[in-house]
Amino acid sequence: MVNPRGGGQHRGRGGFSAPQRRGIGFYFFTLPYLTWSLSMHSYYLYTTISIFSTDGSVPGQRQASRSPSRSRGSSRGGRGEGGGGRGRGGEGRGRGHQQASGSTNSQRERRPDEKVQGARGGGGGDGRGRGQRRGDNQHHHQGKPSGNNTHCPVIRGGLTNASLHSRGFGRPVQGLMHQHYVNYLLPAPHRPENTGHQQASGSMTDGRVGPQGEEPQRGRVEAQRGRGGNGRGRGRDGTPEVRKLGYKTLEGLLEKEASEVAITLSYSTGLKNLLDDNTMRSDLVQLVCQVLCKAFESRIDRKIVLHLAAIVKDSPFFRNGLPYHVTGMMSDYEQARREQYPQHLSNIISLLSEVLNMFPHSSIQSVSMLVALLKLTVNQLRASGVDILDNTDEDLERVQGLVDHIQEKSREGTLRSDNYSFLAADEDAPPGEEDFRTMSIYPTIEEFHLDQKPFLRPNIMSQSFPNTRIYLDTHFRLLREDFVRPLRDGVRELLSILHSETIDGIPMKKRHFDDIRVYYDTRLILPLCTPTGIAYKVQFNSRLLEFVRWENSKRLLYGSLVCLSMDNFETFLFATVTDRDPKLLKQGQVHLCFSSDSRARLASVQPSDSFLMVETTAYFEAYRYVLEGLKEQNENDVPFQRYIVECNTDVDPPAYLRVEGRSYDLSSIIAEGQEKIPPFNPLTPHAWPDEEKMGLDESQLEALKLALTNELVIIQGPPGTGKTHVGLKIARALLENHEAWSNGCPMLVVCYTNHALDQFLEGIHGFLKEGIVRVGGRSNSETLKPFSLRELTRASNFRKNLPQHLRRAHHEIYTQMEAAQELLKRQSVQLECSLRGVLKEDFLENYISSQHWASLCLQPVSLLDGFESVGKKKPSMIAEWLGIGFCVFLQGPQPTGGADEDGAQLEDEELIDIDEEADLIQAERIVVDAEHGDKDWKKLRREEKNIADMAELMMAMNLNFAEPQEPAQNQAQAQAQAQVQSQAQNKTEEEEWQIHAINIFVFSSSLWVLRYRSYLRTEALASEKEYQDAAERLNEIRRREDLCVLQQARVVGMTTTGAAKYRQALQELQPRLVIVEEAAEVLEAHTITTLSKACQHLILIGDHQQLRPSATVYDLAKNFNLEVSMFERLVGVNFPFVRLNYQHRMRPSIARLLTPHIYETLENHPSVLEYDNVKGLLTNLFFVDHCHFEEEIKDGRSHQNPHEAQFVVALCRYLLLQGYKASQITILTTYTGQLHCLRNLMPSLKFAGVKVHVVDKYQGEENDIIILSLVRSNLQRRVGFLNISNRVCVALSRAKMGLYCIGNMEMLSSVKLWSNILHTLREQGQVGRALTLSCQNHPDKQIHVSCSEDFKGAPEGGCVQPCDYRLDCGHVCTRMCHPYDAEHKKYKCTKDCPKVLCELGHRCTRRCHQECGKCQVRVDKIIPSCKHNQKVPCHQDPETFVCQEPCQKTLPCGHPCKATCGESCSTQCMVKVEMQLECGHMQEEPCYISRDHKRESNCRSKCSTTLKCGHPCPGTCYGCCQGCLHKACTHKCQQTLVCSHRCREPCVRDCPPCSVRCENRCIHSACMKTCGQPCAPCNEPCEWQCPHHSCTKLCHEPCDRPPCSVPCNNTLPCGHRCIGLCGDPCPNKCRICHKDEVTEIFFGNEDDPDACFIQLEDCKHLFETTGMDQYMNLDEDQDAELDQRAIRLKDCPRCRTPIRRNLRYGTHINRSLAAIEMVKEKINGVPDVIKQKQEVLSLQLRRKEILKKHLPNKFAFLKEKLKTKDLSLQQLWHLENLMTYLESVGKLKAMQEEHMSLLLDKIWPFSSKVEEVLRFLLDPTQRFSDQQIADLERELKRLSYLAELNVRCGMSPIRSRVYSTEIQQLREILEDTLPFSEGLERTVKQMFTDLDTKLPRSGLGITDEERELILKAIGLNKGHWYKCPNGHVYAIGECGGAMQQSKCPECDAAIGGTNHNLIQGNSVATEMDGAEHAAWSDAANLANFDLQNFEE
Repeated sequence: MVNPRGGGQHRGRGGFSAPQRRGIGFYFFTLPYLTWSLSMHSYYLYTTISIFSTDGSVPGQRQASRSPSRSRGSSRGGRGEGGGGRGRGGEGRGRGHQQASGSTNSQRERRPDEKVQGARGGGGGDGRGRGQRRGDNQHHHQGKPSGNNTHCPVIRGGLTNASLHSRGFGRPVQGLMHQHYVNYLLPAPHRPENTGHQQASGSMTDGRVGPQGEEPQRGRVEAQRGRGGNGRGRGRDGTPEVRKLGYKTLEGLLEKEASEVAITLSYSTGLKNLLDDNTMRSDLVQLVCQVLCKAFESRIDRKIVLHLAAIVKDSPFFRNGLPYHVTGMMSDYEQARREQYPQHLSNIISLLSEVLNMFPHSSIQSVSMLVALLKLTVNQLRASGVDILDNTDEDLERVQGLVDHIQEKSREGTLRSDNYSFLAADEDAPPGEEDFRTMSIYPTIEEFHLDQKPFLRPNIMSQSFPNTRIYLDTHFRLLREDFVRPLRDGVRELLSILHSETIDGIPMKKRHFDDIRVYYDTRLILPLCTPTGIAYKVQFNSRLLEFVRWENSKRLLYGSLVCLSMDNFETFLFATVTDRDPKLLKQGQVHLCFSSDSRARLASVQPSDSFLMVETTAYFEAYRYVLEGLKEQNENDVPFQRYIVECNTDVDPPAYLRVEGRSYDLSSIIAEGQEKIPPFNPLTPHAWPDEEKMGLDESQLEALKLALTNELVIIQGPPGTGKTHVGLKIARALLENHEAWSNGCPMLVVCYTNHALDQFLEGIHGFLKEGIVRVGGRSNSETLKPFSLRELTRASNFRKNLPQHLRRAHHEIYTQMEAAQELLKRQSVQLECSLRGVLKEDFLENYISSQHWASLCLQPVSLLDGFESVGKKKPSMIAEWLGIGFCVFLQGPQPTGGADEDGAQLEDEELIDIDEEADLIQAERIVVDAEHGDKDWKKLRREEKNIADMAELMMAMNLNFAEPQEPAQNQAQAQAQAQVQSQAQNKTEEEEWQIHAINIFVFSSSLWVLRYRSYLRTEALASEKEYQDAAERLNEIRRREDLCVLQQARVVGMTTTGAAKYRQALQELQPRLVIVEEAAEVLEAHTITTLSKACQHLILIGDHQQLRPSATVYDLAKNFNLEVSMFERLVGVNFPFVRLNYQHRMRPSIARLLTPHIYETLENHPSVLEYDNVKGLLTNLFFVDHCHFEEEIKDGRSHQNPHEAQFVVALCRYLLLQGYKASQITILTTYTGQLHCLRNLMPSLKFAGVKVHVVDKYQGEENDIIILSLVRSNLQRRVGFLNISNRVCVALSRAKMGLYCIGNMEMLSSVKLWSNILHTLREQGQVGRALTLSCQNHPDKQIHVSCSEDFKGAPEGGCVQPCDYRLDCGHVCTRMCHPYDAEHKKYKCTKDCPKVLCELGHRCTRRCHQECGKCQVRVDKIIPSCKHNQKVPCHQDPETFVCQEPCQKTLPCGHPCKATCGESCSTQCMVKVEMQLECGHMQEEPCYISRDHKRESNCRSKCSTTLKCGHPCPGTCYGCCQGCLHKACTHKCQQTLVCSHRCREPCVRDCPPCSVRCENRCIHSACMKTCGQPCAPCNEPCEWQCPHHSCTKLCHEPCDRPPCSVPCNNTLPCGHRCIGLCGDPCPNKCRICHKDEVTEIFFGNEDDPDACFIQLEDCKHLFETTGMDQYMNLDEDQDAELDQRAIRLKDCPRCRTPIRRNLRYGTHINRSLAAIEMVKEKINGVPDVIKQKQEVLSLQLRRKEILKKHLPNKFAFLKEKLKTKDLSLQQLWHLENLMTYLESVGKLKAMQEEHMSLLLDKIWPFSSKVEEVLRFLLDPTQRFSDQQIADLERELKRLSYLAELNVRCGMSPIRSRVYSTEIQQLREILEDTLPFSEGLERTVKQMFTDLDTKLPRSGLGITDEERELILKAIGLNKGHWYKCPNGHVYAIGECGGAMQQSKCPECDAAIGGTNHNLIQGNSVATEMDGAEHAAWSDAANLANFDLQNFEE
């Protein structure tokens, strides 16, 4: 046993060391794996058995494995750290301690080959430092348990040399914890420094199994020399040693693919053993070098090859064996081997080159030595006659050059890691510029700080490129500049603003940046494990971004690049967004993945470091994939260079088609009904069938011919020409003839968008049902779902069919990844808890100075009560120091708009669904589902629970204390002192000192937590690196698995982004045939990286005159031609292409807009001439002109135009009323801001099914009717996107039947394209200020609509004339003219029904459309049974009618029967009679109740009690339990609150927050919360402007302009001059027209002819301005009356309405509102502290086991209530009280269940009173007033006394019968219904005192003296006394074990037992002799004895 508080170690048998401290009073009895501390009352977890004597000496120690002959040495210790033993198995030397007691590791699973060797100075050696590692538990050695020893889990960790003497080790863990929970959450405390110790587990595993489900093999434990050691050989469990790779295995690998060799070697445990062997044969060395060279040829599996190279370069083979072998080659004269040396030397040089390139820093020493040896060896071999290969010297010199270069860099100090890269110079690079292959993809520090323009070449448009290298260089630099420039310029602007901020005084946080988005106060919170690697949860300041609508914002989208810096970008980190959740973004949280270079610098980042984060808008991931692809692209591997680079226009047929005899069968694509055509050679022009045969038009057939006969094909398809249709024909023709081109490779289909890819692949699926694979992305197609790569790789049999090396590698890496993840989770949980600010001192002990620790441990009992006494260390002393035991949680949160948010959500759900732009963009960005998988909510909840449990254990609490940083400690303390000084102005000297001490301690505590957090962060970095490395390697394996699927496919579909990401897989897949849809929208660099060198046929389909590629930088798009696709560039250099000329979509009038303005020629197919005219409109095409201005969206650069939105929605509704389906109408707009403006006007009930899209996202789509909103309308005449012809082309070409557009045509006419289009429209009269509606039913009725209001002229879609349609019933339709439901089949007539229902001529009384039914008119009829005349329904037989005459009979009680004649006489007389109740009151009750003595009515007499509040009790006698539990007071408060409303709550001590709807509003908006909630300040600009003054402040701020005193010059509607002032709203009163009202004297100057007036907006009262100004300024006058200076809104002098809205008095209003908000905050409390209070209450609730057990429903109710968001302060206070009192009731219930089961006749009064209290507690009106609390306390006291009485009677039923008189008297008092007064309580106490001797409390029914006499008389030792299930005590003699059964003489319950096992319900009677265990088992009964007084 080790002293947890330190101390020297001394010798002892078995190597045991013990502290020499006498009289310390710690006595331990340590069972295997579990130690019970008698003094600390806590559990310790160890693995040894130890007994301490009182003087501190140690008899001895042995290991828990019960192996006396093995492992006797101490498992810990080291000389220099607490002393070392020299006895047998004594301490070793050094710090390399290891701890072992088994063959496997409990923290992680060991691989079969893993050795755990004894470290120097560790594990109990032979005293000479050699150490030993053994200690397999005996039962594991033998293969079965030894004795009764059980296989128990062991907590490991912390028992190292460094931690033995740390204060943290050995600290008790409170309570007994479940092992798994502790394993997961509680690693042992560590010191902050790394001691290099290694831990080994006990003889157990962590529960994992191997790949086939078998138990994992245990790692072999190798023992070095030492007493009791074991030799090498087979493991104890029989598993053999891991063997080295053999010669045959290596030879077999030479026959495999390079990738398989690399993967196999990388995860072969035998390879490491082989490379560790220094005695390798020469031939084996040669073979190893040859195999490694083969493995390094794999260019796709980068991380795997890197992992393999790391194994090689660190191996003894590479450092020692290979140099030895090279040296030996010089003296080897065996001819057979010498003949192999030339190739062998080449392999060695190649191996050195590969290793050096991958690890230049760490391998340079070994490689340089080998190169020197190789030179000598080559020369020696050449001199001895060996023919060295020609390139050997050249290759060796090349490697020597690399060595020299690296050594030079090393001497310069620039080579500090293995990340250094070097390439040969590029002769085509411009002077002074580096080769593009060596350029960093990320921006560099020079680019941020040096004002240098990068070298750029424009994309050449009119001629060829000089060569392929310049072609690649051009596109690389342009593409890189496109994403770098916004970030670079933005950072430069930001840095310049930082320097100029002090000059202009504008804070940077209020500035707007054009190129970047800035996020302040950014911190790295936690590492997260994702499938792709490590991500970080990052927190930024979101308060500045409250205006952002994150659901639609383009901020922080998946894949966006961010740059973080905390030193003005002298250093910075790059990361990409990996996950965005709008809800978390609102809270300022996002997940980031750092770049590989940035990850290496994370080690220097502290958790408290605050960064400035900037975001660039570009989708970085797509740039990165393409830029990496361009850097990797070999010039010679670029396909079609003669066309793409050299711009040659002579196009050859595909290489595969030039084979002689090649023919195609096109029967599958001929027109329906045509005869089959024989196969023919497509290169023979005359063999082709004609258009009719193929079912194509002339241009489509030409496109088909070109696609099948040219190796590079361009097909232009203008809108509606069927380019997708032709593309599918081409694809089908090629797939049906795949044997001509495939060569086992699939066709690759690439599209720009997911939607287009789905469309094309669905078309292919129409004729190819198998063999399709869709890669990545978010597909909405159910048809393609089974063909997604994700689904195919998740199939049940997928992994079984994979190659063995992939399955094995996947398992190995996944196992490593899981182990790293588990470790990182533990660290992350602790790290997250440490972020809360306050931790238990147990976890901070190593980070607290000894002085502070002593002060903390031995602090005064009460900090603020002086220094009375010094006590023992208490749990959670930090909490005591900080005074946060109770008081910090007395505040609770106030709702912050939860109800309104729910309402807004409901309203949001009632609107139509529109795809959020952010979601659409992300859908295109996400390529691999694993990157952005669905959240596992169960897993998240489990992790949240783990965090909560850990927080409870660590006492983690967030008090929002300022967090000091280590370097700034003095500054933090200075701030604390300043804070103390400000708080101590009015305090005594002693109080000032106390506050000062607390504040200093607060900051000290934060500093300790900061140190602890830094340590955790450092520890986590190693786990992060291991996990990241495993994740990257696993992703490569998954790519290999994906490749296995792709190689089996016939068609592979990808987006361009997916193709860029999968570029390496495509290079391996080598598709010969590639079809690119939407090719004109793809940047040329994307297209290039999609192609592999094996590509022989490329088909580009698109239209460069529609949407073009999108560049981020406008300058690069226009001046460097970046936005020109390969498609457009080749068309521009006259490359052969086909344009499809016949459009099949638009009616001719719409197509005329495109020709000739956009397309020179475009023919109409005959099918478009057959469209019907659009119903209800005079024209099928119309452009509505208007001049209403747009509005700019604050976040982003989008715009909206409310006028257009309202018009478009009204037109859509009108078209729906014409009978069109919602699916036939699409609304398009050019800006996303307009999209959501439209959505807010479109409820789903009316517009469900109508599509609303942005133009750019509707490419390739069409619909019958298109309504287009152009949005732009401004004074600056900026048209934005509308001047781009491509976008205009898409917008105008989507409609088939009708196109209706609204926009500012006068502004658009300044653009040439629009001017031409408008000219065409004017010629046809299709543009104007108003659209003409034409009624279908009345064609002569037309309505001209120019705004949404005009559509009211057609309320039902027709006109304002009545419908006048005669219905089938003969009535006329009552609606206005409506074109829908023309036959009135769905119309329901609401007029009265005219039908006659019976012979008497009665008419139907229902509506015309309702079913008539039977006649219900009442007529006189005689009832046969009683002869009474009754009104009976006409159709009803009088015999079935119930007579309604009064009954004439008399009841037995003498009262007349109250029933009717037709009913049976009542048995319950309801006549009221007076009766006396048990409470003594008289009240009237029904006669039948007064006669039934078993029924007692509830007394309704008013309670006469005056409550503590002074008001009479509103309850009744029964409701108040006869005065015991009074109802809550209902007297209305009516006090005026700070908000000016009256308190509506009943009698309360403190008025709660106002619950009335808030009435605060400004000119911009209104607050929709309740009045008591904090109002969000309006951040819109102040509107108080006039020609003389203007306000520059925000709306909620006090204005910085004076009120204007110039009279208003406006003219009122009456023609007279306004009586108001300039800048104020004009009053609606006139000095002349309303003379009496205006001149009525109030302030005194109203009758002045020049008087000006102001009209209050809230109440419309009119006041003279000078008097009103003086009135409003009274609050600033210190001499004013108190009510004028109170914190509240000024109110109207006439009607007392609060003045909330008025521009002139806005400063006063805003000042008052700000003060009111401060009062609200004071009332509501601080939200963060309130949230913490809620968490603490939840924690307290979880600990209330009695409440959970005995009142489970109430427990669940409280649990759910505490989960509710935004609970108020009073609600939390109420729940806390409720929880406290329910716990008391639960204890009473527990006593009833445990001790009153036999008192059946006594339980009912007790349980009924308990239920009364429970009902009182849960009453909805319960408010815990002073009266209610006093009543509760009294009743609970009564019940506790009654419970004690019942328990005593139950324990001693015989004595209770003897003293029944005294007991009955006591029971009558306690069961009485009168209030339990203090006098009654004194009486009860006295009666209990008298009963103590007659009916004692012990539970035995006897006094202590009697009990002791019985024990002496019986003479049995402890543990012989037992009790039956009902508590009656009995004894068992002999050994004390139960061997037979019997009956209890008191209650006949079964007692005793058999075989030493008690019958269920029986237990040890601890109360009799103090024993806790039965006496029969000494091992179990040791706890029965007091070891402190134990004598041997």
